[in-house]
Amino acid sequence: MVGCRAEGGSVKRYGHWIGGEEHAPGSGEHIASTSPWTGSAVAEIAAGNRADVAAAVASASAAFAAWRALKPGARGRLMADIADGIRAERALLADLEGAEAGKPAAQSLREVDAAAAYFDFYAGLSNIPSGEVIDLGPGMHGYTTNEPYGVIGVITPWNAPLNQAARAVAPALLTGNVVVVKPSEFTSTTTLELARIATAAGLPDGVLNVVTGTGQEAGQPLVEHRDVRKVAFTGSLRAGREIGRVAADRVLPLTLELGGKSANIVFADADLPEAAAGAVRAFTANAGQVCSAGTRLLVADEIHDEFVDLLLERVKSVQPGESYGQMTTEDQFAKVQSYFEVAREDGATLAAGGAVTGEGWLVQPTVYTDVTNTMAIAREEIFGPVLAVLRFSTEDEAIAIANDSEFGLAAGIWTSDIARAHRVAARLEAGQVYVNEWLTGLVEGPFGGVKNSGYGREKGMEALRHYTQTKFVAVKL
Repeated sequence: MVGCRAEGGSVKRYGHWIGGEEHAPGSGEHIASTSPWTGSAVAEIAAGNRADVAAAVASASAAFAAWRALKPGARGRLMADIADGIRAERALLADLEGAEAGKPAAQSLREVDAAAAYFDFYAGLSNIPSGEVIDLGPGMHGYTTNEPYGVIGVITPWNAPLNQAARAVAPALLTGNVVVVKPSEFTSTTTLELARIATAAGLPDGVLNVVTGTGQEAGQPLVEHRDVRKVAFTGSLRAGREIGRVAADRVLPLTLELGGKSANIVFADADLPEAAAGAVRAFTANAGQVCSAGTRLLVADEIHDEFVDLLLERVKSVQPGESYGQMTTEDQFAKVQSYFEVAREDGATLAAGGAVTGEGWLVQPTVYTDVTNTMAIAREEIFGPVLAVLRFSTEDEAIAIANDSEFGLAAGIWTSDIARAHRVAARLEAGQVYVNEWLTGLVEGPFGGVKNSGYGREKGMEALRHYTQTKFVAVKL
């Protein structure tokens, strides 16, 4: 991977995207984003501050009335045009995503396709009726409307920057909101390119704005700005709690998608080879840098040894640098390595991996057995390709272990018993449950967590409810 270079061989310098055009940072300062593959600069992004955020929010506020007044079908057509624009610049976006986030080319292309799919999906929902008529008896007419909030602040993480931006921006725009996005300072370029593509597709100036910079200098002012009416945040539990404290003082509605330690349960009657393949995908996708990664594998006692053998055989086919990419940041690379010593001290058995490999920030796919649910590697989000294998003896015990977690983002069930699948799914404390597959890439299904994994929902039709507020009107006839 190489950096994106402007004419003359220099690294490209990005400004903020405000009001349909690029703006230099008020401070005049920039932040270099570097590639985990090479350590070289990919681009320079604007170091935003409170004044830059204020300019972006003002631009969005000025565009809100006209955007809200546009018919839903017209907004939908623009969503479809943005999807086409993303696909037209697929190679550029994939190159930037791969370079900044440390992803192999095939994965980067899938991320770009997924971003386009969000805009396509919500374009198709533009003319679905909303609101309802409520019977108040003779002489009265009651109805509800679903109205946009206004300015939505979107703060995205570094692990899937374009996907996360599209996931929030598309439904927010379709429902008549205007948006200011603050991407991670480590992976900002594809979000800036998305805003440029949207403007080129005909999105009115100011409807979508991007301010780059650190969480403290740009993210916090966005949450605190009095004209921001809702915030959607994806990231760490620690940062989510900090945002929640600010939002509580402002009585600001939030969508929070935070950490996860998702349980993947394999029953004795499962298709074991399929389950082993699915379990490997669940913890190695994107090098484990997925909030909903299946990093706790619960295996029935009677098949435990056989299944672990199948699992380890599948792990041998995973090639770091090809099957998945780098740890996106140096801090994350160090964090994952620190858990190898934690696992050893806790008494877990290293069955595969447990080391770095190759060049850059690559980590081997790592499997620990003899894990109990009290160990740190079974309770804390590592955010790397590290799997903890636990035993269970009964269905009730499996459910108890799965639910014994501060998180509740996703869960998996592998079984040939359809009654068991539904019975266990109903009892698992998770926002999404996958049966005989691990399906975090879906656009159509609502996504979000319970407990410390957050609240609110992204994706699917459900997201439209979270980007609107309900008004009730009663009329005496």
